[in-house]
Amino acid sequence: MRADAVIVGGGIVGLAVGYLFGKAYPDRSLVVLEKEATVARHQTGHNSGVLHTGVYYKPGSYKARNCTTGKKLMEQFCAENGVPYELCGKVIVATSESELPALTMIHQRGQANGVECAIISAAELREIEPHVNGIQAIRVPQAGIVDYTAVAAALTRQIEAQGGKVLTSAALLAAERRDGIHHLTTAREEITAKLVINCAGLHCDRVARMLGAQPKVKIIPFRGEYYSLTGSATELCRHLIYPVPNPDFPFLGVHFTRMISGEVECGPNAVLAFAREGYRKSDINLADLAETLTYRGFHRFISKHLWMGAAELWRSFSKAAFVRSLQQLIPAVQSSHLAPAAAGVRAQAITDDGKFVDDFVIEETPGALHVLNAPSPAATSSLSLATFILEQAGKQVDWARR
Repeated sequence: MRADAVIVGGGIVGLAVGYLFGKAYPDRSLVVLEKEATVARHQTGHNSGVLHTGVYYKPGSYKARNCTTGKKLMEQFCAENGVPYELCGKVIVATSESELPALTMIHQRGQANGVECAIISAAELREIEPHVNGIQAIRVPQAGIVDYTAVAAALTRQIEAQGGKVLTSAALLAAERRDGIHHLTTAREEITAKLVINCAGLHCDRVARMLGAQPKVKIIPFRGEYYSLTGSATELCRHLIYPVPNPDFPFLGVHFTRMISGEVECGPNAVLAFAREGYRKSDINLADLAETLTYRGFHRFISKHLWMGAAELWRSFSKAAFVRSLQQLIPAVQSSHLAPAAAGVRAQAITDDGKFVDDFVIEETPGALHVLNAPSPAATSSLSLATFILEQAGKQVDWARR
């Protein structure tokens, strides 16, 4: 098969790129490759579904720029395609005096990023979230929720309506570039393409190497484990309720997420997964694990964050410890209120010197672009991020020429 462009990865970022490619270049052929039997099986399909506002992110970063724009684009896409979403609002809660400087910094970032947000008192917090324990909070009324699997399905329909192809069960097995053309071997067929865009998520660094890149980061999988509130306990949470995050750790901390289905998820903790698709504690892929454990960047990360990692691991095996973390925000939560929920795996890029890469990372090789780090808020940002990716692609391939 011949194609002008091939996208590797049928998660929300890859599908967003495919959708906007079809709109921008209706006379060009496009193929999206997804190794699973359906799209959105990994990070997209295990997403809590938050529409982030950009309140946390360093002004001027890719995350900040793409999140605020991407949220508006996502809301517009959902409205046009019948995907339900809700702007339920969010509070970021300080439970101690020591967290107030970080809370102030987040508020300043939010304002710099154009996010509607305000610092509220403990009394004001209790008015909107009567069960939450906090001495001060940031209220973010425009934060929302959506089902990103439904968004991915709508993007797929749009790609196919535009004439593009979404091939499932089509893992990329090998790649070679000759005379300016990529020759791709997939589990289904051989494909040639002028341009390849790597949006392979948990396997993006491997796909990059397959396409001739030498990425400066490695993907380390971290499992996020969740519980759901059961029965009347769901009434303890009216909005999205987040703690003040640890600035030295790239995760937002254990929080409460009211989902579009009406359920309330609690979590996640973050522990090393023993497989890139390790959604259960028992999931072990020896090759994946060996790659992680022999990576010097991981060794350096562990040496810096040993105690924090140990605390996350303890909470993974101790429900009581997990409950205590939740009770810092909502003291009324009890172990009996919690039922296990599906876990997710985050594709976290780490550098050789042991640093977690916090921002989006996109690298280029001849005829290819590689999305090498797209953590939260990538789903919210996906349509804006896709616009940027296609702008970069346009510098490599002149689509006006045959």
